[in-house]
Amino acid sequence: MRAAVVYNPIKIDLDAVRKVVTAEAADAGWDETLWFETSAEDPGRGATERALEAEVDLVIAAGGDGTVRIVAEALADRDVLLALLPSGTGNLLARNMDLTLDDVEHSIHTAFTGTERKVDLGRIEIRREDGTVAKHAFLVMAGIGIDAKMLAATDEDLKAKIGWLAYVKAIITALRDDNTLRLRYQLDDGPTKRLHANTVIVGNCGTLTGNILLLPDAAIDDGLFDVLLLRPEGIGHWLQIIGKVLIENGLIRRTPLGKLVGERSIEALNYVTAKRLTARLQEPQEIELDGDGFGRAVGFRTTVDPGALRIRVPAEA
Repeated sequence: MRAAVVYNPIKIDLDAVRKVVTAEAADAGWDETLWFETSAEDPGRGATERALEAEVDLVIAAGGDGTVRIVAEALADRDVLLALLPSGTGNLLARNMDLTLDDVEHSIHTAFTGTERKVDLGRIEIRREDGTVAKHAFLVMAGIGIDAKMLAATDEDLKAKIGWLAYVKAIITALRDDNTLRLRYQLDDGPTKRLHANTVIVGNCGTLTGNILLLPDAAIDDGLFDVLLLRPEGIGHWLQIIGKVLIENGLIRRTPLGKLVGERSIEALNYVTAKRLTARLQEPQEIELDGDGFGRAVGFRTTVDPGALRIRVPAEA
């Protein structure tokens, strides 16, 4: 058995990680680990392909959400295990899978000794203004609207210095714009509908940074997307949304009281489920995948690839 580490050199302490990987691989009886560095020119796809060419059995993705997304896209539907060494600001997939954060020893021990869990992968085709179509994958969420505008407005230098607090300034910038989306959409083989909304999010799982539970019923292995349609009109609706997401989803639903209270519906926020969502936008809009901006789109189609990834989780889980 042989593992490879695909790592972002900016996100990890390479010497420290190499020491732990070497020790854990030896204890588990694995061959010497291979190392592949990402770069601005190759953020992970080429590195992962080289690991696959070496016929490794396990790839450890060491970096932020972008690195994990690209490695996962290359490993999808392959007979190769994926392990996570969370090393970014968000670490969204690791959070949604309840994996340990900021613990190199535990993460690497899990990589070599854990069990596997099959999870779904989201696939998306993004249509650009010039008519071209780009194909990508995502693990957590794809979104258009205020979340994508926020990410486009985020100062990366500021994010590197103060982490998620850099999003606060970006949110204020995004809220100043006209955030009305006008689109036609179709869920699975259902009828095409018109929609005016603020934000549309297609979720493979539901927890954001800060333990915010945005999509409370989303599961990463159910073969379905949970789709959020956000349609606030005025401060009253925004207060309802904040109460729903932060208080009801974030607090009440996580206590025994949540089962007694039940789910409260609000006009400005709707949840639906589907295996496929197709949308065409009246005007080009920013789009994001797993917290990274992917430019402007005039339409997109998302589909679920059930059980496409085999991810290492702790054996005791």
